[in-house]
Amino acid sequence: MNMPRLFILLLCFLLCAGKVRGQQPAVVAADSQPFVDFDNDIQPILTKFGCNSGPCHGKARGQGGFQLSLLGFDSQQDHDAITKEGRGRRVFAGSPQLSLLVAKPAGLVPHGGGRRLEPDGAEVRTLLQWIQQGTPRRAPNAPQLQSIQVTPAAVTLAPQQTQQLQVTATFSDGSIRDITSLAAFQSNEAPIAAVTESGLITAGSITGEAAIMARFLGRIAVCEVLIPRQQTISPEVYAALPRRNFIDPHVWSRLQRLNIVPSVLCDDHTFLRRAYTDIIGRMPTAQEVTTFLEDTSADRRAVLVDHLLQQPEFADFWANKWVDLLRPNPYRVGIKAVFNYDHWIRQSFHDRKPWDQFVRELITARGSTFRNGAVTLFRDRREPEEVATLVSRLFVGVRLECARCHHHPFEVWGQDDFYSFAAWFAQIGRKGTGLSPPISGSEEFFFAGSRGSVKHPVTGEVMTPRPLFGEAPAADSTEDSREALAAWLTSPQNHLFAQVMANRVWADLMGRGLVDPVDDFRGTNPASNPPLLKALGEHFRDSGFSLAELVRVIANSHVYQLSSLPNDTNSADTRSFSRHYRHRQRAEVLLDSIVQITGIPQDFQAMPPDSSSRQIWTHRTESVFLDTFGRPDPNQDPPCERTGESTVVQSLHLMNSEKLYADVVSDRGLAKQLADGGKSADELAVQLYRTIFSRDPVADERQLVRSLLEAEAANRRQVLEDLIWAMLNSAEFAIQD
Repeated sequence: MNMPRLFILLLCFLLCAGKVRGQQPAVVAADSQPFVDFDNDIQPILTKFGCNSGPCHGKARGQGGFQLSLLGFDSQQDHDAITKEGRGRRVFAGSPQLSLLVAKPAGLVPHGGGRRLEPDGAEVRTLLQWIQQGTPRRAPNAPQLQSIQVTPAAVTLAPQQTQQLQVTATFSDGSIRDITSLAAFQSNEAPIAAVTESGLITAGSITGEAAIMARFLGRIAVCEVLIPRQQTISPEVYAALPRRNFIDPHVWSRLQRLNIVPSVLCDDHTFLRRAYTDIIGRMPTAQEVTTFLEDTSADRRAVLVDHLLQQPEFADFWANKWVDLLRPNPYRVGIKAVFNYDHWIRQSFHDRKPWDQFVRELITARGSTFRNGAVTLFRDRREPEEVATLVSRLFVGVRLECARCHHHPFEVWGQDDFYSFAAWFAQIGRKGTGLSPPISGSEEFFFAGSRGSVKHPVTGEVMTPRPLFGEAPAADSTEDSREALAAWLTSPQNHLFAQVMANRVWADLMGRGLVDPVDDFRGTNPASNPPLLKALGEHFRDSGFSLAELVRVIANSHVYQLSSLPNDTNSADTRSFSRHYRHRQRAEVLLDSIVQITGIPQDFQAMPPDSSSRQIWTHRTESVFLDTFGRPDPNQDPPCERTGESTVVQSLHLMNSEKLYADVVSDRGLAKQLADGGKSADELAVQLYRTIFSRDPVADERQLVRSLLEAEAANRRQVLEDLIWAMLNSAEFAIQD
């Protein structure tokens, strides 16, 4: 007797003997019911109850010998796995209730995933009906899903208030079906608004907004939930707020919806330090502090911003941000190739190259790695799929990595989208020696080739290049297909191109992106202020994609100049920009500022004398300080996003660094110069605080410095050294306020 028959007989015996746990499902006569469709009726059950999720049968090798496509992105594969694999054990048309597809999730036989379905529930009845009808792949004249809608699409709730969502699906035959019971729900901010498996929203006690995602058969709809403060604020309060440019009204409008009042304007010295570190990547000198604080003109802040934007340090600092995202490991790609790539990036920022031109030149780069650094992108990313993930993430804000293997679980992108986008890079020709890590020192040429294709991994179909949305210009057969992609990418009709860069710059200046993470634009991760993001993108586009103009308009807004100190209404705000969000300074900002304060330059390998850390051309240049404060791992593939957390290791490094100690006590350092300068104790206090904290000391701080310097037998130089060391180890130095 073969094993399938033996198993079925054993199961029948257990059922007859009453040994199977739970209630047996009832079978509905197939001829009295409409045909069940696998795509429209069975897949939603498998997805809703987690059968095809990552922890269960949807993981790479399945579970218990049974593998389904993740979240049901491949219905044909799943149908075959259920009906043809497992030696007929999973479905049994002769007695549908004995099918493992029913018995296991209903808890009638042991199941590693536990009971997922109720034996007498609607889902089990649907499964039984489908099996009894012969497990058809598609029901006759089955309609195609067109869209799904969630109701309500937006709702305002009080703390602890609930709201039931309803999800409907529209099909190609015009029919509309309530699919709430089969939709999967998820909140992007569960502490603000949580959602149950059935779509019941419960508001938390935190003021803010959340997006509730409803997913059905790869389609997504979003409900926006607003939880305002219960104490209302008079409209006159918001009407009286300053409006320096178009940014401020958008933020005030959001705060008014939340009943939040913004913090007050920051002090001049706070703005000064903030603007210097944000725009050119270093703290102001004592002389620069003096000049600004003594300026009484009404427009001194705007004048300062314009001044900083003209400094060469502006280009180096912002280029330093982008080399994290573009520059590969020189031990893999080659030292000269990476050096040239770094030079091309930095020179583009020094030339104030419009952003659309920068991206077009990078995407369509041709030539030698020894003459055109931009082609190093294609030396590092050698497969079309590798280039596609980087380009989509950096310049469209879409993380396509998931769609390489399956349908994106939280977005509309599938394998067709991924491989069609990768096909733009299929015909890049190469000539020369390829990679040979850890040296890879040879020259390589890149050009528009005539051969190469990208195939769909499941169907084997050769994919035609296609943008992620919209239409790309038609490419001539003799033209590099990347030219058409670059034209689509930088087109004014591609709203994401401008918005993604505007969001990155906003995050750099404001401490958090309107979309966060900054490269994860999707319907289920909406912007915290969509009208503001749209306006920033349009301003960036209309300015000719000028980075300097984008920085200028943000830095001149009243919102950018708010204090970081919260008030009674906004202490819980982390997304609406009712105050400035404090954050640790970037590693290079701290190190270059220490060099400026102590007067002792750093010596970097493979760099000219007196180079700043923001000018280093590879993260493989040794620096314990930069590694400690979070520069990217040189072995990590770009794009490398930094983390801004403060750690115990950072504090210990500042306290115990032999290099920092040597710089502070050096005969060429600041302490020696001040000690020999003949200034009074009060003058020294002002000099120290303006040099290190960019402000004047308050009365208690003046008194402390005076008492230490004028104490009996005090060593003037040693006191100054101790003060400098203590101030460099303070939170005020390392944290931007």
